[in-house]
Amino acid sequence: MLRAFVGLVAAMLMMPSAHAQQGAASRLDEIIQRGTLRVGMTGDYAPFSFVDRTTPGFRGFDVDMAESLGKALGVKVEYVKTAWPQMTNDLEADRFDIAMSGVSITLERQKKGFFSIPLMREGKTPITRCADVDKYQTLAEIDRAGTRVIVNPGGTNERFARAHAKNAEIKVFNDNTRIFDEIAKGDADLMMTDAAETRYQQKLHPGVLCAVHPDQPFDFAEKAYWLPRDVALKFFVDQWLHIAMEDGTFKRIYAAWFE
Repeated sequence: MLRAFVGLVAAMLMMPSAHAQQGAASRLDEIIQRGTLRVGMTGDYAPFSFVDRTTPGFRGFDVDMAESLGKALGVKVEYVKTAWPQMTNDLEADRFDIAMSGVSITLERQKKGFFSIPLMREGKTPITRCADVDKYQTLAEIDRAGTRVIVNPGGTNERFARAHAKNAEIKVFNDNTRIFDEIAKGDADLMMTDAAETRYQQKLHPGVLCAVHPDQPFDFAEKAYWLPRDVALKFFVDQWLHIAMEDGTFKRIYAAWFE
């Protein structure tokens, strides 16, 4: 009994007082009081976020999800342009409240902030011309002399290709908006990228480009939303995302961009 009492006292001493809890404003409180949710977007990763030349502003899966989150919070959404190389610095500099742009969970990012619950399972898988799908089922079949693997520079796609393609030719192509056209017209054989992106590009190039086993990618990754270290905001985002996955909101938005 005495041991239990001592343990209870110790636990109470470790807990912040009710006054301290009430006095510490969370980022969630700030967002609601401000009336805006600042969402970091790269705008270069279709279908998660991209800039449509025909209309102003961002479009994409994560734009629709951001609007849903803003509605749940009762605030307007303000989009903040960021880029992959500077996203961590922008998070630490408090330039946005949440990053929603097809962000993959990594341990390095976890050191800097919180992730929401995962919203989709991912991994690298090939996309190629539909006539060549059977030729590139495995990494061994891809890693052959004469195979031309195209990559966008500096990201996880290039790192994955260089780690697994020692005999195949790796072609670096700088324009992310035209890289899949290089495969379609025969100037490259395939690209290994996130499964979600292969599904989207297959949708944009029906009968020309085909995703290769996107349900069974070569490796494991997950996408989530990346937040500053604010527990109240993370709990809200997690609960909103859980409800969206259960009430059909997530399924509807996903189908509009990926199916």
